[in-house]
Amino acid sequence: MYENIKILKGKRKGPTSIIIGGIHGNETCGVNAVKKIFSTLKIDAGKVIIAFGNPKAIIKKLRFVESNLNRLFRPSKQLSKKEKSSYEYSRMLFLKKYLKQSDFLLDIHASFTPKSRRFIICENNANKIIKYLPFNLVVNGFDAVQPGGTDYHMNKIGKIGICVECGYKDDPKSNFIAEKAIKNFLIATKNIVGNKIQKLQKKIKIYKLYKSKSNIFSLSKKFNDFEIIKKGQKIGIDGNREIRAGKKSIILFAQNTQKIGEEAFLLGEKIK
Repeated sequence: MYENIKILKGKRKGPTSIIIGGIHGNETCGVNAVKKIFSTLKIDAGKVIIAFGNPKAIIKKLRFVESNLNRLFRPSKQLSKKEKSSYEYSRMLFLKKYLKQSDFLLDIHASFTPKSRRFIICENNANKIIKYLPFNLVVNGFDAVQPGGTDYHMNKIGKIGICVECGYKDDPKSNFIAEKAIKNFLIATKNIVGNKIQKLQKKIKIYKLYKSKSNIFSLSKKFNDFEIIKKGQKIGIDGNREIRAGKKSIILFAQNTQKIGEEAFLLGEKIK
């Protein structure tokens, strides 16, 4: 069933929205939410496309099988031969056909950090939609520092791409948040009728992605997502080199790595 795409149509004219769960196969809240709405969702206007992102990874309960699908929506010339020969590359080409048909995207994810906060990833073009989603934290800037996601692709082709991080992947609440995000998203896009409740949201902008320069990058400690780090604070050791914060920042998705060029952490700052 994970290979299937479901298209629902309303009786009135309206926009086309696409909802994707399981771009990373082991982030189950999106998969569970998409499964649930597959047979129950009724559309009032326009069209809604429902998709599972990475079927093979979902079945195997892996983040990905051969390449990170959420980094492959970049221009082909920027991808390696290995990436272009992967199963995920063929899946990316398949999903692109449906993204092209859509006006709005909601891509559902979860974090591997137990104390992670729920938040939205988007750019400013999504402001009219995101203010109705059940999140009080919004992060901008990913398109510039970490391109290649579904939302990045939508923004590049003049559409609106929104990614939601629904909290820790093993927290049962993440399933509820994913379902609520879908409903509120479709109300905001006017695909379904419902009450819109505006959220007061704080914003953070990502300004740096650090990739390991050696085969071993080790964090100095376990960082929580959105933990504040001081200027000069030691973040980790890359090979024999200490990596410290250049200024007061907020750290996100910090992890140890064992390969040159792997994503080690992101740094951001509050938008005033």
